[in-house]
Amino acid sequence: MSVALHDRDGAWSRATPIDWLDKLRNLLRSIAFCLVIAAIQCAFQPNCPYDIPLRYSLAIGTLCWALIDFGRHLFRSNPDTGWPAGIPGLVLPALGIILGYLGGSLLASWWCGFSSWAPGGGAQSRISIGITLLAGFAVIYFFYSDSKHTRLQARMNEARGQATEAQLRLLQTQLEPHMLFNTLANLRMLIGTDPTRAQQMIDRMIDYLRATLSASRSTEHPLATEFERLRDYLELMAMRMGPRMAYTLTLPEALRAVPVPTLLLQPLVENTIRHGLESQVAGGRISVRAGTSPGAHGPLLVIEVHDTGAGLPPAPPPGQRFGLSQVRERLASRHGSAGTLDVQTSSAGGTCACVTFPLRPAP
Repeated sequence: MSVALHDRDGAWSRATPIDWLDKLRNLLRSIAFCLVIAAIQCAFQPNCPYDIPLRYSLAIGTLCWALIDFGRHLFRSNPDTGWPAGIPGLVLPALGIILGYLGGSLLASWWCGFSSWAPGGGAQSRISIGITLLAGFAVIYFFYSDSKHTRLQARMNEARGQATEAQLRLLQTQLEPHMLFNTLANLRMLIGTDPTRAQQMIDRMIDYLRATLSASRSTEHPLATEFERLRDYLELMAMRMGPRMAYTLTLPEALRAVPVPTLLLQPLVENTIRHGLESQVAGGRISVRAGTSPGAHGPLLVIEVHDTGAGLPPAPPPGQRFGLSQVRERLASRHGSAGTLDVQTSSAGGTCACVTFPLRPAP
């Protein structure tokens, strides 16, 4: 629900939409303040039964809240505070307190069966007016400060999300040329040794780049798409290495639609080929497997890249450091400390790289 307003230029615009959950939260807070105010009144008037100040406090307090909290939607709000800007922001609380006191007193008098405005009740009326003014402006300031803090926090989260998105895109633009240069270097080597296979590799590389570069414009895609791009790349590398390279890709059906960062696994596979399989005359096998595991804050997506190559070198060469650092930075940007990359020597020989981050349900 929202309220239509008339602009200075004659156009109609919409005021702040009403969030009913937020209204319920504010109502419960107001009732809590009313209970506290009634208890304070009883503390200074020991002979006064608790139910009388409670009824007056509830009637006046809830009516003041309703007039002010709903009334602010009739005016254009400041986006930083959610409060009417300019003169309406000053007049609304004052008018809400006055009308809330008058209407709430009448309602409480009917509720209690007598009126505080009766002859001899002047002192009580003055006390009630003073309490209403002090409590009213104190509660208004509390709600104003809380709304301002909430909106500021939301804007900070939005800015943080935009910064994270920009960082992911920057990392991705660094990764794409790195992948392309490695592929072209492999193609250059093949041209001198086997021109026919080099021609076949060029054709497959064109198909691979057409599919990959169109998909890499987004920061994430389904895990099934990531595995398809990985299969394209491995087929491309198989054109050059021939029987020296074999691979298997294992993706459970339940995980196909899970969103993951684009080109997340390719740097790991590039490392296994360039620094693990190519250094061995016999080559080796690459196995990529996706699964899940329980975590402290929910299930985790676990993707393992195994190879039977030369194993983990004591000091990773610069190209391998680039690929691993890219994966770690992208995981940190997206998932913080919950996203990890663990690389170690496999018990069966070769290297095992394990990527772990929180499992997000498919959209």
